[in-house]
Amino acid sequence: MTIERMQAGPRMSQVVIHNSTVYLAGQVASGAPGKSVAEQTKDILSTIDVLLAGAKSDKSRLLSATIWLTDMSTFAEMNGVWDAWVVPGAAPARATVVSPKLAAPEFSIEIAVIAAQS
Repeated sequence: MTIERMQAGPRMSQVVIHNSTVYLAGQVASGAPGKSVAEQTKDILSTIDVLLAGAKSDKSRLLSATIWLTDMSTFAEMNGVWDAWVVPGAAPARATVVSPKLAAPEFSIEIAVIAAQS
């Protein structure tokens, strides 16, 4: 079985596909650093949509999601955006954890997902 790596760099790949399963690296809000958790969540989910499409998948095929928040008091704010984005009836298994620090201080949320290919 082959392993396909997309947007691969020296440290990590943004997407890895193996056995028709798509693994995305954790995504931060590169387009909304320092903004509210809601705005960062929207930015991240938009990036996830693009990455999944490039891997011949989409959010209706999500299997699992892991979400890191720097402050659990923003959980409801994040969920408001998440709930509007996730496909009804196709919610993935999900974990949300608090992490006091992410890749850079301007990021308050990071999301990684695993999906099946179409």
